[in-house]
Amino acid sequence: MAPMVHGLEAEYSGKVKFSYLDADDPNTDSFQRTLGFAYQPELYLLDGDGNVLMKFIGFYIRRSIKKHL
Repeated sequence: MAPMVHGLEAEYSGKVKFSYLDADDPNTDSFQRTLGFAYQPELYLLDGDGNVLMKFIGFYIRRSIKKHL
């Protein structure tokens, strides 16, 4: 999914902030628990305050994610 997400990042540059979480980094354990991370890949759509608006688990096609941006 990385190429698709990077494509969305380029398309929505300046409109949507994309951040990436290294699930294998123990320094992110607390954040992973806060999000409820359990499976790779997972994408989260957060509002400006960090609240989860949408959680995508597994593989999605571009238009399925795009309609929520």
